[in-house]
Amino acid sequence: MKDMNQSGEVQLLSGNHAVAWGVKLARPDVTPVYPITPQTPILEKLTELQTQGLFNVEMITPESEHSVMATCMSAAMTGARVFTATSSQGLMLMHELLHYTAGARSSIVMFNVNRTPAAPWGFWPDQLDSLSQRDTGWVQIYSETPQESLDTVIHAFKIAESARLPVMVNHDAFYVSHAVEPVNVPVQELVDGFLPPFAPDLLLDTANGRTFGAPVNQQTWNQNRREMAAAMAEVEGLVDAAGRDWGALTGREYGALEKYRMDGAEVAFVTMGSLCGTVREAVDRLRESGLKAGLLKLRLFRPLPERALREALAGVPVALVLDRNYSPGMGGVLHQELKAAMYGENSTRLFGLLTGVGGVNVSTTTIEGLARKYTDAAPSNDPIWVE
Repeated sequence: MKDMNQSGEVQLLSGNHAVAWGVKLARPDVTPVYPITPQTPILEKLTELQTQGLFNVEMITPESEHSVMATCMSAAMTGARVFTATSSQGLMLMHELLHYTAGARSSIVMFNVNRTPAAPWGFWPDQLDSLSQRDTGWVQIYSETPQESLDTVIHAFKIAESARLPVMVNHDAFYVSHAVEPVNVPVQELVDGFLPPFAPDLLLDTANGRTFGAPVNQQTWNQNRREMAAAMAEVEGLVDAAGRDWGALTGREYGALEKYRMDGAEVAFVTMGSLCGTVREAVDRLRESGLKAGLLKLRLFRPLPERALREALAGVPVALVLDRNYSPGMGGVLHQELKAAMYGENSTRLFGLLTGVGGVNVSTTTIEGLARKYTDAAPSNDPIWVE
């Protein structure tokens, strides 16, 4: 089925298969991946596309996720465009090398399927696996739908290669990874025009002596972090620019922070990932009932778009931060981040609501009830568990 306005073909795809199609269209050179539930369908679909002769790539399946990231880093240092995917325990096994790849300024793109970390053992949607990697130096983007996941994978290569920073794209297990929806798969020519071939200036080259990861003194290590900080400062603009350019080509525009019905909002929900769809429906119902609600959908978590968040919440009396994660002893990670970003800026009352932790389903009725309950409530810095 062709959709000529979008210059592509509409297919019924799960979120994970949409990711695989996005990867195929981005033309990576090397793709090391280790299977782990619920990421495995990404690897399976990429293997199928390769077997069919549709995906020209070096596919590698090392013995563990730690080895996967070591392989990614090695390939990236040769100038290859590199993709990998993982989830939960696999991402955490990579932790050591996430620091290494970011410090080496490797333009790797990784897709993580958000899943509960052990123990206890579970396979449910929860964002703590990726959020606990927030200080590694990876850019982090969160996707709401299969279509957004496909599009964002393509954007991620452009962002990573422009900033010389690794990019991690995330979507929720099962709610997105295995949910099947109509997805527009762009034609290859459109993607090639948007994402040119990778031509890095930082790579191992026998004609140009260079070291990667060698021991350095304090000043050089410090300088490396300053350079990373400067690169991170450019990322929000790169995300917005990629989203605008993609919108001009496909009609699907994205930003680091997206607003829904925020005009005159009396209460704003702030959240990430698949929960945004449920909140959007609840906002419509609340508006119909007379309560002016709105949604701030945060796509870019690292670096956090602090100024955009502050501007979006200026004049909003109440913000309800919905976290599908729990940082023991502190509460929701997004709530912590937003409290820091908003400190001393305005009078918005923030409430941190632990909503859907461990994959618990959150209904529109629950979200509507939260808006009514906290619109006139006294301020609280404590995390609040939502039943």
